[in-house]
Amino acid sequence: MSLDPRALSLAFSAAVLASLLVKFWLATRQMRHVAQHRDTVPAAFADRVSPQAHRKSADYALARQRHAIVAAAWSSALVVGWTLLGGLAWLDAGVHAALGTHGGPMVTQLVLVGAFLLAGALLDLPFELHEHFVLEARFGFNKLTPAQFLKDAALSFGLALLIGTPLLALLLWIMQATGARWWLWAWGALTAFQLLAMVVFPIWIAPLFNKFEPLADEALVARVQALMQRCGLRARGFFVMDGSRRSAHSNAYFTGLGRGKRVVFYDTLLARLSGTEVEAVLAHELGHFRLHHLPKRLLPMLGVSLAGFALLGWLKSQPGFYLGLGVMPSLAAPNDALALLLFMLALPPFLYFVSPLFAGVSRRHEYEADAYARTQADAADLARALLKLHEDNAATLTPDPLFVRFYYSHPPLTMRLAALGQDGAPSAGAAA
Repeated sequence: MSLDPRALSLAFSAAVLASLLVKFWLATRQMRHVAQHRDTVPAAFADRVSPQAHRKSADYALARQRHAIVAAAWSSALVVGWTLLGGLAWLDAGVHAALGTHGGPMVTQLVLVGAFLLAGALLDLPFELHEHFVLEARFGFNKLTPAQFLKDAALSFGLALLIGTPLLALLLWIMQATGARWWLWAWGALTAFQLLAMVVFPIWIAPLFNKFEPLADEALVARVQALMQRCGLRARGFFVMDGSRRSAHSNAYFTGLGRGKRVVFYDTLLARLSGTEVEAVLAHELGHFRLHHLPKRLLPMLGVSLAGFALLGWLKSQPGFYLGLGVMPSLAAPNDALALLLFMLALPPFLYFVSPLFAGVSRRHEYEADAYARTQADAADLARALLKLHEDNAATLTPDPLFVRFYYSHPPLTMRLAALGQDGAPSAGAAA
């Protein structure tokens, strides 16, 4: 069965347009709903959240949505420009013209991917700069300096060359050397890399961007160790991350596999929460591990990844796949990198409409982790911690319900506290 390029062009155009319209519709719903409730703190929080904090959360949500609308329009325009308008075909021709016969097909394909990623990063740079240095700075969250921004960018670029180039070369070699079932071998190689990264990243990669110092508060260490023992979990250490160097947002997490397992607290979190509140937040994070949420999320994602590779295995041999996305195929000199890039560009508009399913699963897991935390720590402590984190992160208390269903990976604070039975908990200010 051959792929009709006209049908693909129409389906792709419809998916891009429909996804953009839905994004606009949901964003306007969210903005309208938040604006309508900007000046009124929900009754259940009237004695715990100040009007000033509530208005700041609303204003922050509105600003982020305005930014998101423009970014979504720009992203959709780039996708169309790279595909139907011939941008990727032009870039591919330029790389071939520049390299000529030097380096061979593998080098040409690696340069093509590198040029595409570099161009994409430069085209998105204004939005990234605006987010950090305008939007986040306006609300007092950005701590990132221009020098640190450039350092992070250079470090990310270096790691991409060091790690990404060999991985991409391996995938391209597999696509050429392993026959019709190449997609199965490529999926296996990428899966193995992702699992290895979960061990390697916390130990060697993350410390390149942030400082991780052993938790020095002996009383808190003892409390955390006792919690870990109650939960039947072990970690290689308890670390404090200098999150305040880049942002005023707070977080804590339990990360890694095998030797990479470790508990990490943002320094901003420790500055705000009491020992019992930190314990409750960590109990929630440990709940994800005890309830096997990681494999429950990972296995479906690996299944989707496998299906994606299988689909690409069929598409890359279809001339209609290239023609339908604005590229004239060259069957005499197959370009697997071009097939990968076209697939990466074409798939997201279609997958956008299934994203609410994954968000719904994530919210259910958050409820389950909260319920687990209640068995290992005080629910009132978790409620107070969530209230403080809400205030620190300026998360709105009044999101649009449909927007929540489509995007939110965590339930709104009002729903989480109600599920915890703590919608009448003492005020965060009184507990501090």
